Order: sequence, then C-alpha cells, then structure tokens
Amino acid sequence: MSLNRIFNFHPGRGEIRIGSRLFRLPQRAFPRIGLGVGLVVGGVLGFLPILGFWMLPLGLLVLSQDLPLVRRWRRSFVVRMERRNTNRPRRNGSAK
Repeated sequence: MSLNRIFNFHPGRGEIRIGSRLFRLPQRAFPRIGLGVGLVVGGVLGFLPILGFWMLPLGLLVLSQDLPLVRRWRRSFVVRMERRNTNRPRRNGSAK
C-alpha cells in the first residue's frame, strides 16, 4: 500500500519531510534539545510577528527524539490518528 504523505518523521535517521523538502536534525542530543526548546518557546510566543504557532508542534516533534515523555505523547497521538483514519470512510467514494 502506497501512502502519499505530506508530512513524515523518521526518528532513526533524524529526518523530517514536509512536502518535498527534507530537513535533517543535528546528530548530537544537546543541539537537538536546544533546537526543540527554542521552537517550543517560539511557538508559545506565536502571537508576535515572525514567530508562529506552527513552531510548537514542530518543537515537540524534535524533542520527542530525545525525551521519553514527549516520545510517548507523540506515539499515542500517532496511534489515535491512525485508528481514526482507518475508521473513516474514504472521501473519493471508492471501496478498498
């Protein structure tokens, strides 16, 4: 089954794919945690110009690679979304 996804996160390789763009995360944990915390703080201040609320989920995604608590949140969210998507009928009307 081929899934055309707009967004993909591969924690083993440290890559985030958004559309056709590929973003590689730093190899070491300390810069990754710094990047994740910076994105979360920028997301909390998203009402200011230049910063945006999009930074908050991206920061949590980066932090989920190193912090077990955030990793559990991400995994439970992915499981819920997959269950939700399998229970929904397809939009184009074609049967599986």
